[in-house]
Amino acid sequence: MVTDPISDLLVRLRNGFRRQHEVVTVPASKLKREVLRVLQAEGYIHGVETADEDGHPVLKVQLRYVGEGQPMITGMERISKPGRRVYVGIKDIPRVRNGIGMAILSTSKGLMTDQASRKAGLGGEVLCSIW
Repeated sequence: MVTDPISDLLVRLRNGFRRQHEVVTVPASKLKREVLRVLQAEGYIHGVETADEDGHPVLKVQLRYVGEGQPMITGMERISKPGRRVYVGIKDIPRVRNGIGMAILSTSKGLMTDQASRKAGLGGEVLCSIW
């Protein structure tokens, strides 16, 4: 059993990029699907497919590379953890790598990037940062 599904997702993506896999399989959940939707909308991954393996739903993530095997995502960090939740107001939303990266926030209007959250005027829980 996984106690932190978002951290598990980030580790699986990181391992897939390091081994230069084309597709990474992740156990499915609504939160993971939304995080992957945001990553796809921002161009960090190619796509996500839903499938079944051994009777359990999984998400097949198509990783994106630039150049010759250079991964699109060079770093990921889990900010809010089960033992220490991190909530921010609109004025305290972090800027990742001076705007080069992005933070994913869980707001009252759903998951969104740090830029979209600032534009909407919403704060929330900072799930992770990606660059």
